[in-house]
Amino acid sequence: TQCIERSADDFLVELDTETSLREINPDFRKLAQVRARGVIVTSPSSDPAYDFVSRFFAPASGVNEDPVTGSAHCTLGPFWQRKIGKDQFLAFQASKRGGVVRVQVSGDRVLLSGKAVTVFRGEWV
Repeated sequence: TQCIERSADDFLVELDTETSLREINPDFRKLAQVRARGVIVTSPSSDPAYDFVSRFFAPASGVNEDPVTGSAHCTLGPFWQRKIGKDQFLAFQASKRGGVVRVQVSGDRVLLSGKAVTVFRGEWV
């Protein structure tokens, strides 16, 4: 572990390697007791196509591991900007499903893009 920070909602933990990140097998009962919405884990990517990789755990919010988390990338963008001095990133969230997120830090805004999966559709009446 290199770094632990706290965002407004989550804890952020940086690991040295993507291998370490992918091997995490959390105890979700214990993790649910953490006083935060969730825990973001990140590391540099071992694949040169990506700037960084991440995983997001939020068992206290009812989601053991979120497949691809936009709000986590709103924290990750500024974090990696401070570390490596870039303002545009291609990131990979290494959950079981996985997903690519384009992240752009612009002033106090973080712009995200990528493919989305519809998980719920409804209509207000």
